[in-house]
Amino acid sequence: MSDQTTRPDAEARLNEVHDRLVRSVEALIETDDWKRSIEFAAHFRSRSFNNTLLIWSQHAAAFEAGRVSETSPTYVAGFKQWHAVDRSVLSGQHGYMIFAPRTARFATTSPLDVSSWRRLAPRERPRSGEVVRTGVVGARPAYVWDISQTIGRPIVEVPRPHLLRGVAPAGLWTGLASLVDQEGFTLSLVASATSIGGANGRTDYSTKTVAVRADMDDAARTKTLAHELAHIRLHGPGHEALAHRGIGEVEAESVALMIAAAHGMDTQEYTIPYVATWASSVADADALVVVQRTGERVRRAAAAVLEMLPSEQMPAGDPPGLDRSAYGQAPPRHATTHTTPGRTADRTTARSIS
Repeated sequence: MSDQTTRPDAEARLNEVHDRLVRSVEALIETDDWKRSIEFAAHFRSRSFNNTLLIWSQHAAAFEAGRVSETSPTYVAGFKQWHAVDRSVLSGQHGYMIFAPRTARFATTSPLDVSSWRRLAPRERPRSGEVVRTGVVGARPAYVWDISQTIGRPIVEVPRPHLLRGVAPAGLWTGLASLVDQEGFTLSLVASATSIGGANGRTDYSTKTVAVRADMDDAARTKTLAHELAHIRLHGPGHEALAHRGIGEVEAESVALMIAAAHGMDTQEYTIPYVATWASSVADADALVVVQRTGERVRRAAAAVLEMLPSEQMPAGDPPGLDRSAYGQAPPRHATTHTTPGRTADRTTARSIS
C-alpha cells in the first residue's frame, strides 16, 4: 500500500490513542488515584508516564469486560517480543494501544552547531565527513499485550521484594545517602523534628545540607531521604514548581513513593494532595498538561535514581529475558517527550504524549 493510503489510517489511530489518553488523565484528575497511578508506574517504569496510564486504563477495561483474568497487568510486550520469549498472543485478544517514538536520521559536519543538522531521507547516505545521529521526530501508535493475554513457555519469575510496614530494604538508605553525597550535599540525622521546624526532613540549598529525623522507623527515615533527594535532583532555590501550591512537594513525595513501590515497601503512610488542587494551580496552564508533565518528571527522576541503586527491586514491566533493544525499543534512561500532531478544532491539540 502507498504512504498516501496508510497515512490517514495511522493518523486516525494516533488520534484515537490520544483521545484515550486525554480521557485517562481527566479521570485521574476527577478521582484521587494519583498515588495508585504512581505505584502502578513504578512497576512499568521503562514506559513513559502517559503510556503507563494507557496500559492501566485499557487493562482495567479488559478485566471489566472479562477478556483478561488478572486485575492488573504484570509484564507487557509487543507481538513479536512475546514470540522472542516463546509465547504467543491468544486469538481474539486486543492489544493495548500506546505511543511509540517515530525516529529519523540527522547528519552534520559540525555536531556542536545545533542549526547545522539536516534530516536525511529514508535511504539517503550521509556525505563524506558527516556525523549521523538518530532523533525522535514524533509518535506513532503501537500495541502491547499483557502476559495474561498470551500462552506459551512459562516465564521465570524475578524475585519480588515485599517488606513489612516500617521496614526498609537492606542497602537502600546507604544507596540514597551516597547519591545525596554525589550531589554535593552533606547528610545528617537530627534527634527530632524540633530542630528542623517540625518536618521529617529538610534540604537547605544555601548550606547544601540534608537533615532527616532520627526518631522514626527505618522505612520512614528512608522515605524521607528519598523525598529530600528528589528535591535536590528536581528543584532548587526559586524553582517554578515550588511556587505553585505544592507541586514541588507532590513531585518529591511521588518520587519517594515510586522508589518505595519499586522496592516492595509499604506505602500506606504516603500522602499526596488531591490531584485537582495542585493540577489547577498553574496559571494559564491546562490541568491535563500539568498532570502529564508532573507524572513524567516524577517517572524520569525516580527511574534515574533506581538505576543507580544496587538494592533488589521489582521488575520494570518487561518480560524477563526480553531484550527490547533487539526491536529498536530499548527503554531509554530518560524518555523523550513528544507532542501530538496537529488536530483541527480540538481542545486537546498539541498535548504531550510521550
